[in-house]
Amino acid sequence: PVRLDRVRGEIEFRNVTFAYNPGDVILHDVSFIVKPGEKIALVGHTGAGKTSIIKLLARFYEPQSGQIFLDGVDIRRLRLHDLRRHIGIVLQDVFAFSGDIDYNIRLGNPDISPERAREAARHVNADRFVERLPNGYHEQIRERGGNLSVGQRQLLSFARALAYDPAILVLDEATSSVDTETEILIQDAVHKLMSGRTSVVIAHRLSTIRYVDRIIVLHKGKVREVGTHAELLSERGIYYKLYQLQYQNQEPVPVAAPPPVAGGGG
Repeated sequence: PVRLDRVRGEIEFRNVTFAYNPGDVILHDVSFIVKPGEKIALVGHTGAGKTSIIKLLARFYEPQSGQIFLDGVDIRRLRLHDLRRHIGIVLQDVFAFSGDIDYNIRLGNPDISPERAREAARHVNADRFVERLPNGYHEQIRERGGNLSVGQRQLLSFARALAYDPAILVLDEATSSVDTETEILIQDAVHKLMSGRTSVVIAHRLSTIRYVDRIIVLHKGKVREVGTHAELLSERGIYYKLYQLQYQNQEPVPVAAPPPVAGGGG
């Protein structure tokens, strides 16, 4: 196996074809490169292949053909542990383990100190709710996080990812509805998490899409369009239609200017 001690974070998919079941191809000859530190968003209708790209990158599955590279090395030549310790994955369905908040951030890793766990929680705004709990970081979490809200579990997963400080962040953004205050905290946390590291995001929020360097549009398992939000809108292609269906209602409503005061006062 090849050992990568220091990861720059360049990802390349080269002619990747993948099927979960024979004859049911999910990804067709997919190729793209993510430069070190670049932030990309994967968008497309349900079933377009977005989640499959994440699963292949982490080697939960192997492609039928093509290659995936990390810093120019075929990921099949890396030890699985070495590959995955450089990739922080935050999925929509956040898993909370039985144990306290501190354990759920550190996951028993002796290399992560309690201080580092708390700093990670502060950085992604998770400390806002943790410090309101009766026992703080020692508050016990019920099975599957039953005593935490959806937004709290999401912020906890961000703290967990940051504490491990991966070179590459893979994020499947949650679509669950949360209150406005928590939504703002989550958006801020996402931007902080992505800062300074290669990031691949299955994006559901328009705010995240506008923040990334490039958007990759998948349609029926193929890369069909690549560009920024503004570039892809101007092309009036697949992304433009997707924007009208999924993202347009996330645009902030312009606030009307107050009417002029009659008479001028005096």
